Amino acid sequence: MVCLAQEVPQPPSRVKDSAFFRENKNRRLDSKEKKPEVSIEQYQIISFKRDTTYLDTTLSIQKEYRYNYLRKDNFELMPFANVGQPYNSLGHRVNRVQYYPRLGARARHFNYMEVEDIPYYNVPTPMTDLMFKTTFEQGQMLDAIITFNTSRRTNFSVAYKGFRSLGKYQFSQGESGNFRTSFNTSSLNGRYQLRAHTAHQDIEGEENGGLLNKEEQFESGNPDFDDRSRIDVNFSNANNKILGKRYYLDHAYILLRSKQDSTGSRKTSLALGHTFNYESKYYQFQQSAQNDFFGDVILSPIDDKATNKTMMNELSLSFANKTLGSLKGFAQYFDYDYFFNSLLTTPSGQIDNRLAGEELVLGGQYKKSIGPLSIEGTGMYTLTGELTDSFLDAEASYKIKEGWTARAGIHSSSRMPDYNFLLYQSEYLNYNWQNDGSFEKEQVNSLRAALTSDKWGEVEVQYSILDNYSYFASTATQAQIDEGQENAFIQPFQEGNSINYLKIKLKNDLSWGKWSLANTVMLQQVSQDSQVLNVPTLVTRNSLYFSSEVFDKALFLQTGVTFKYFTSYQMNAYNPLLSEFYVQQNEEIGGFPMLDLFINAKVKQTRIYLKAEHFNSSFSKNTFYAAPGYPYRDFVIRFGLVWNFFS
Repeated sequence: MVCLAQEVPQPPSRVKDSAFFRENKNRRLDSKEKKPEVSIEQYQIISFKRDTTYLDTTLSIQKEYRYNYLRKDNFELMPFANVGQPYNSLGHRVNRVQYYPRLGARARHFNYMEVEDIPYYNVPTPMTDLMFKTTFEQGQMLDAIITFNTSRRTNFSVAYKGFRSLGKYQFSQGESGNFRTSFNTSSLNGRYQLRAHTAHQDIEGEENGGLLNKEEQFESGNPDFDDRSRIDVNFSNANNKILGKRYYLDHAYILLRSKQDSTGSRKTSLALGHTFNYESKYYQFQQSAQNDFFGDVILSPIDDKATNKTMMNELSLSFANKTLGSLKGFAQYFDYDYFFNSLLTTPSGQIDNRLAGEELVLGGQYKKSIGPLSIEGTGMYTLTGELTDSFLDAEASYKIKEGWTARAGIHSSSRMPDYNFLLYQSEYLNYNWQNDGSFEKEQVNSLRAALTSDKWGEVEVQYSILDNYSYFASTATQAQIDEGQENAFIQPFQEGNSINYLKIKLKNDLSWGKWSLANTVMLQQVSQDSQVLNVPTLVTRNSLYFSSEVFDKALFLQTGVTFKYFTSYQMNAYNPLLSEFYVQQNEEIGGFPMLDLFINAKVKQTRIYLKAEHFNSSFSKNTFYAAPGYPYRDFVIRFGLVWNFFS
């Protein structure tokens, strides 16, 4: 949404600039004259929602939580043994960000950067951000960003995130590359504003199907298999990948605006905007020969490929007024084409190779602040189209008093599930279905509230009702499951009854001198007729750490231990052919502690990280899993750093 109530201050006029240079063209700088100081707050980072923050070079426990492959706090996620492999979910994300269904293969999308994940910048001097971290055998990870302003109104950025990791277990190698560029500018008078980005991403990994004989080779603790590469896995000839290309443009022109007041902002303005987004993406599963793990095949070798091409054009009109707030009305045209390369005829009928169509959507956004109260919301409604129905997300926040803030929000959305629930084709016989005529739109309705205190922390409560919840599950009998054929009978389903889901999350930091205790606790409860939405009742993470400046304040040190635990439950299993998690009711996973020892340090703009991950695995039982058949990582020491350069 274009912020129109207050504009970026403009540079001096050309006449004044010329006069200045004429007066100073023969001037020599005095050697003692100080150059203008540049503060860290001037290195601005602008989010998709146009919220502006600045580069943070401090070292904190939150930075420790975000120093990982995703560069996000992964409290609600359970990583597999190798970098780049899927994450299982310890909590269910209810509120949707994207209005339209997606390609599917969600287990391969954790590191896929969507439109909302691309930041924009405004910096006084060129700035570089480098993030490095070791991986698991024969590989490294690097995320590098360079951004610079060619003028006070124009910024460019180029970034690349890539990694390669062989992994401790056989045939689990992963690698990825995320290349993105961004550009934002405004005209001299501030009337025209533009931002754009491109993203080219590929995420690929070998798939081994999990452990073949976990009881004897893993859980028994046999020292012959302490070298995890000696453990047998289900197959050695499969891999899957996601490849996507995106081109995004968002620009607006201010048609009318009032004069600036004494604060430098404008009382009223009206702007016309246009947004364009084109993305081409495919998911591919390849296997050199048939394996009974997935059942019978039509053809071999296996090369399944689902492609999705989307284009969105949005035309908007934005009105901003100091008294009334900021209002934006828009119309979206969305074109989609999800397809496979051939038609398929089965004994039960023909399965099409394409889902294609258009959606015409009307929507609006509103934002207003009245003293301590802030309100914002987005609503959308589909006029024509088969995929979507409606969307509403609104939130209000209120500053009760100094250091205390309350928030409340509502979310309601209705849309079809992802495309791979509706249509899928594979060389494996049982992985072919078409449900676009039988599946109904998933409906989500939720209420959320939060209370935040600078001193006491934060508590968040969310209650949701899910209708037509879509999921994958196996129809295999117990005898077939015992024979290792559970994945040969995976199918998509919809739950006909409502699911009630309650999530409560508490965050609290306590300090005693140089010692601190950071706590995050999540409680969950699900009421349902069928066990299709499975989450642990309790998830907790607690970090006890020491912080101090040493060596005459030349170095800031932070060291401690993090404890993470979740109660046992019927954790979803992983299917590598679909790259999706599916519901299983045969095995409970959880109830084991995970302890990490970390030593972090900051020297100027460099943050150094050293961590002993899951060090208690060396003296505990081998019952730690990230999904049935897929172990969590063993004890490992990893090193890395984040380094900022300023020119």
